[in-house]
Amino acid sequence: MSVVDSFPLGAATTLTELARDPHPRLALLRAHEPVSWLPELGGWLVTRRDLALHVMRDAATFTVDDPRFSTAQVVGESMLSLDGEQHTRHREPFNAPFRPRQVRDGFAAFIEQETDRLITALRPAGAAELRRAFAGPLAVAVVTEALGLVGTGTDAVLSWYDTIVQSVSDITAGVEAGPAGAAAYAELRAAVEDTVADRGSSSLLVSAAGRLTLPEVASNAAVMMFGGIETVEAMISNALLHLLRDPDQLALVRGDFELLDGAIEESLRLEPGAAVVDRYALCDTALGPAMIRKGDLVTVSLAGANRDPAVFPDPDRFDVRRTNARLQLAFAHGPHHCIAAHLARLETRIALQRLLERLPALRLDPDRSTAPYGLVFRKPPALHVQWDRHL
Repeated sequence: MSVVDSFPLGAATTLTELARDPHPRLALLRAHEPVSWLPELGGWLVTRRDLALHVMRDAATFTVDDPRFSTAQVVGESMLSLDGEQHTRHREPFNAPFRPRQVRDGFAAFIEQETDRLITALRPAGAAELRRAFAGPLAVAVVTEALGLVGTGTDAVLSWYDTIVQSVSDITAGVEAGPAGAAAYAELRAAVEDTVADRGSSSLLVSAAGRLTLPEVASNAAVMMFGGIETVEAMISNALLHLLRDPDQLALVRGDFELLDGAIEESLRLEPGAAVVDRYALCDTALGPAMIRKGDLVTVSLAGANRDPAVFPDPDRFDVRRTNARLQLAFAHGPHHCIAAHLARLETRIALQRLLERLPALRLDPDRSTAPYGLVFRKPPALHVQWDRHL
């Protein structure tokens, strides 16, 4: 029996379905083929949480260090695409500012200032598309501040990021990426090089340049910007969408902003901004019901693992009081756990609280429906909202 015949549900799964509305299909796979071969993916898809954790923790068996790794094809080798000692060497120069205390002390005031500035500019209109008018610009401001990147405007950075995201998504979907991604990265790299050339500054990029080569600093800055913008834009947009679609849960949060932390974790669980992470098998190995061969692509569905009913009862329900929501895997796990997860959480919490406090009767635009979309990166393409201007 062929591998396709052994996994009929995987054989019937399309990438279009996974981009549009993946959760019913992921639930079916998780229940019957928790490790399944997807011909359209050209690899295995892991949807059960315990198996997902195993793959992400076991870097000796499942590696990111492979020429097929999509992000590395666009921006080169970085902490995201290396394992072992090389991964540590690339990651350590960037670690210090992203520890919990340093995040709070170093970034809270800046995030509050930028959040208020953006809301003040939007408030008189009574309506906005918040993904690109608010969440994206806030994410750019914070990540460029964190890195110390100078001489770049928000529109330019968002343009680079959109193009790089599209290239990575194309590669994952088996589509040949055009030259736009490389061109966008070249512009980003030039901005990094200009920042590092100013040795008079005390930025994180300049500090990292004392331990890494300039191309290595640029590639790691690219993945940190990539993650910092993607993660936060998606976190804010998805969490706001979840709250505004559920009046009862929104009322709970409005009554007690301490519940915002739970709302953010629950939104991350239901709709992680990065839906999948890729690994490659270094040897033949058994994984659940499947026999993985050396060299096989093994894609972990964070979206599937996060709705595993063995861990999260009633997994499709948005519950800001869910006691174990923080067991979600939206920031991955193991050696490649998101370096700036604490910063992303802080940004999202401040952003949501300020939006709810300062935009009276904030609500979705009833004439413009929206839903998360994307194969690799999931968030609403647009998030149109309204609020009362006269209050």
